[in-house]
Amino acid sequence: MAPGNGYDCIVVGGGHNGLVCANYLARSGRSVLVLEAAAELGGAAVTREFAPGFRVSACAHLLHLMPARLIEDLGLARHGLKFAAERLATVALDPDGAHLTLGPDFCTLAARAPEDAAAYADWLALVRRLSAALQPVLTEPPPRLGSGSWRDHGALLRLGWQLRRLGRRDLRELVRIGGMCVYDLLEERFAAPLLKGALALDAVLGTNSGPRSPGTVMSLLYRMVASGGAPALAQPQGGLGALSDALASAARAAGAQLRTGATVRRILVREDRACGVVLESGEEISAGAVVSSADPKTTFLALLGSEHLDAGFVRRVAQLRTRGLAAKLHLALEALPQFPGLAPAALRGRLLLAPSPAYVERAFNHAKYGEFSAAPVLEITIPTLADPSLAPPGGHVLSVIAQYAPYGLTAGWDAERQRFSHLVIDSLAAFAPDLRRCIRAVQLLTPPDIEREFRIDGGHWHHAELALDQFFLVRPVPGATQYQAPVAGLYLCGAGCHPGGGVMGIAGRNAARQVLRKAA
Repeated sequence: MAPGNGYDCIVVGGGHNGLVCANYLARSGRSVLVLEAAAELGGAAVTREFAPGFRVSACAHLLHLMPARLIEDLGLARHGLKFAAERLATVALDPDGAHLTLGPDFCTLAARAPEDAAAYADWLALVRRLSAALQPVLTEPPPRLGSGSWRDHGALLRLGWQLRRLGRRDLRELVRIGGMCVYDLLEERFAAPLLKGALALDAVLGTNSGPRSPGTVMSLLYRMVASGGAPALAQPQGGLGALSDALASAARAAGAQLRTGATVRRILVREDRACGVVLESGEEISAGAVVSSADPKTTFLALLGSEHLDAGFVRRVAQLRTRGLAAKLHLALEALPQFPGLAPAALRGRLLLAPSPAYVERAFNHAKYGEFSAAPVLEITIPTLADPSLAPPGGHVLSVIAQYAPYGLTAGWDAERQRFSHLVIDSLAAFAPDLRRCIRAVQLLTPPDIEREFRIDGGHWHHAELALDQFFLVRPVPGATQYQAPVAGLYLCGAGCHPGGGVMGIAGRNAARQVLRKAA
């Protein structure tokens, strides 16, 4: 119950996970207050104008990991969520113009490389079987080892049963490939460089790793299993901000109060229990529980304070790998550039510049030494082809995730910002020769920009590196799994929790369930 004139629950941060958490808490009858420091809700899932008349999904730009059941459960369609495009294809760009399309409705692989088409079909079939067994791992709170709880024992038994149902062959294959580098997996399964390059990019996108890094098969499986074993890329009408708007509308309808421009300075602790927050304005607001969608370092080291935590836990949090390695480049275009060899319909999908795993690995090599890649790996979208409302008539927006662009650039981003922007544009112009004459405005968001604008420590969209030592049972760190902090009454619901980043909403939903279970 709410203490005094406070709330049952305060959610710190109005990103998509915070809004999902607020929805479920409010729907259970709790009094809920969401506090967002920015002037708009959505966190990294917002739509912003970056040039007069040109709007873009500022950080996250495609939706493919949020479960359809969650969207339906919260009734987001009733709150305005529409899709401009669904089941988007992926196009692997070929320097020689023989581009490869991989999509649920159309695929050019069979005509180009029949043996690879059969091998790719076998791979997708395996991933679908693994997805059936592993989705509960992603969608439910992880069990806590050594807790002695029957609930945790039951979760481990259910996981074991799900894996046993895979059968001997698939389980053996999962054990074999789970810790592998994706480079080796791709080499043994496929021959076509473009296919291997596209899968290698998916395995390392947003991470501090290259295709030869151990554990990158796990990150590829994470992306594919989380989406149900099949690509399901979608573009909301109005950009990712429209999803956040729908979540906010649903939360208000459920009774939650949402405040923007409300920066939390400190989480209040009394008698070893989180009991509210203090805003930058000095206002104190009490609550029975505080749920933070901020990243773990911000939550524990800045908002809570190390004085409330033991030294070992503080050390683990401080050692979390949270530095981003991906930048966003937005281009406002006065006209649509031509991509020779690609029909306009193909440009509606996701375009990848990753011609081979070796190309991706060479791009990663620079980041090891604090340099950006001389030949970056790119994920490209042109959202205005499906949603013309994002630009003036005749205009277009082109949005790029550019990897590898290290947070701690040795030469400094102030000195290298323009050179990196030109490098990415030159890389694009190799496939669209008339691109430069179409450009009206450019915006580059480096990892330090992402850190500053979206209040994510290190500018990492997963809030913490998605790697075997920061995943599942130990995410974000031992002592803060299952969405619960070592301080009573404090919970986590952001991307730094299990299962990780991406616009999923699962962490928000699971955190709400944990809060409700503890209060029962």
